[in-house]
Amino acid sequence: MMTDPVADMLTRIRNALQREFETVQMPASNLKENIARVLKDEGFIEDYRVVGEPPSRALKIWLKYGPLGEKVVRKLERVSKPGRRIYSSVEDLGYVSNGLGIWVVSTNRGVLSDRECRKLRVGGEVLCSVE
Repeated sequence: MMTDPVADMLTRIRNALQREFETVQMPASNLKENIARVLKDEGFIEDYRVVGEPPSRALKIWLKYGPLGEKVVRKLERVSKPGRRIYSSVEDLGYVSNGLGIWVVSTNRGVLSDRECRKLRVGGEVLCSVE
C-alpha cells in the first residue's frame, strides 16, 4: 500500500536520473499529471504523456539532460508530507537556489510553480522543490 504517491513519483524520477534513463513510468493520477505539467512548463523535463486506459493508466515522463549529458534536475525534494502539510502564503513563498529552482504549489487554481503563484497572488500547499 502506497501512502504518498507524490513522494513515490519524485523518487522514481530521482532514481531514473541517477541511472541516466531516457524515460520513467509510474501509475498516473491527476495530481501527478499536473506536477509533470509544471515541470515541463518550467523546463525541467522534456515531455510527459498518459498511456493506457483506466484503470491502469500510466504517466510516462521523458527526462531532460544538458548537451554534455549533465542532469537538468539536480535536486528534487518532497516538502509537504501526509503527516505534516506545509502551507505558504504568496508573501512567505521564498526562492529556491536564488531563483534557479522552483516550488511546486497546490493552490485553489490548480498546481502551479512559485513564479505563477506570485503572478496570480495565490498561496497554497507546497508540494515539492526542484533545483
